[in-house]
Amino acid sequence: MLLNWTVMILYNYFSAMFVGPGYVPLGWTPEKSQDCMYLQYCKVCQSYKAPRSHHCRKCNRCVMKMDHHCPWINNCCGYQNHASFTLFLLLAPLGCIHASFIFVMTMYTQLYNRISFGWSSVKIDMSAAKRDPRPIIPFGLSAFAASLFALGLALGTTIAVGMLFIIQMKVILTNKTSIESWIEEKAKDRIQYYQTGETFIFPYDTGSKWKNFKQVFTWSGIPEGDGLDWPVRNGCHQYSLTIEQLKQKADKRVRSVRYRAVEDYSGVCCPVTKGVKTFFTTPCTEEPRIALSKGDLILATRGLKHWMYGEKILDSAADGGIRERGWFPRKCVEKCPYDSETDQPVDGEKKNR
Repeated sequence: MLLNWTVMILYNYFSAMFVGPGYVPLGWTPEKSQDCMYLQYCKVCQSYKAPRSHHCRKCNRCVMKMDHHCPWINNCCGYQNHASFTLFLLLAPLGCIHASFIFVMTMYTQLYNRISFGWSSVKIDMSAAKRDPRPIIPFGLSAFAASLFALGLALGTTIAVGMLFIIQMKVILTNKTSIESWIEEKAKDRIQYYQTGETFIFPYDTGSKWKNFKQVFTWSGIPEGDGLDWPVRNGCHQYSLTIEQLKQKADKRVRSVRYRAVEDYSGVCCPVTKGVKTFFTTPCTEEPRIALSKGDLILATRGLKHWMYGEKILDSAADGGIRERGWFPRKCVEKCPYDSETDQPVDGEKKNR
């Protein structure tokens, strides 16, 4: 049984790693040219982002139905390998539970044969068992320590990977990805903030958990569809989600604040020269840091107490239109005064957007 767990775990692990998530073809455009207005354009891939696809900075490609980039498989989890990745998350805890049972029973039986109870103390003799026959494999102090350490690893893996499996199953049964769940939450916040009265309906949830499950897990191992076109529920169309993404992108531009760099910053993860608080509160994320030179302009979109995230304002002609986004220390920048009325939202814009 342990060999069976090992084979199935490694098979799904390497399948998720080498099959990959599936990428949007370079230069892809929708069949109808008028549909381009509903899509975002990726300057790196020189193509439009298909519905449910996102650009991965690590893979440097637009990934179909991207869920997240997993460092443990050194690849993205997406359209083609979502099933293999989820099966790996299921089988690994099951195998560890089996191993944990073996470790517990082994230590219990061996300690039971070596323990002696007195009136005032309990003694454990690890040198030899009191009862015959002796075990085929000698169980001494080193074997006990190794078994205890392995039990801790097995239980830790069961809890950590098991929680990831539960998270993945929740998004699969609603036919979402982790990124799309985040987009849905931001849609609710946007509607509530601007009080538009509209209702956002996630277009790819079929309403049946079984049908959502079958879109990922199939007997052939090949997911349904081509990763570019997806069935949608009644009242929605193929670009309902991408239209919402464009609205959120426009909203981010409106709510961003312009800052000017007053100190140089090299872009290191934990800067020592920017203060103790800045050093110890560096964001725990894989998102990049951006280097700053004194006088640079940045559009900040979100921030923490000692860090901010934003996009450096570049000369698109000189820099090839490539955007630089990332975290930077808050103490390195100062807020720019508004130069004109157009730099800030006018009265009533909150209600009109």
